[in-house]
Amino acid sequence: MKMIKITTQNEIFVLDFPEGNRSEQNKILRNHIGPECEYLEHVMARRLYGVLGASNRVTSAPGECVSMLIDEEGLLHKLPVNPTGSYLYMTDIHGCPIVGNILIIGEVYTGDGIDFCGMSDDQFNRLYPKLKKILEG
Repeated sequence: MKMIKITTQNEIFVLDFPEGNRSEQNKILRNHIGPECEYLEHVMARRLYGVLGASNRVTSAPGECVSMLIDEEGLLHKLPVNPTGSYLYMTDIHGCPIVGNILIIGEVYTGDGIDFCGMSDDQFNRLYPKLKKILEG
């Protein structure tokens, strides 16, 4: 299953969601966000749903719900603003920017709660072209 990385320079990459246990996955996710990332922050960016048409409803179908991961301490690390992440998060409305690289990932409801995963093919095929268009914009 896939995830999407968008850098602060508006570069877009398609990555495979990491395998392994939760700890191993989180380490790889943090590394993709940035070398200083110690804590992941889970963000439900409103334009990801309202403008791009992604699903924000977590189900037992892996990756049908998508969300954004960022560096929770990005502002403390003085990371550069991520224009695309900030747009998706509606920074133009409330003024709180998204900084550093972002990951667009999937979510799945398991019997133990909600876990991160790759996006379903449907969500990926819906979002990737729209994100590329925004970046080329």
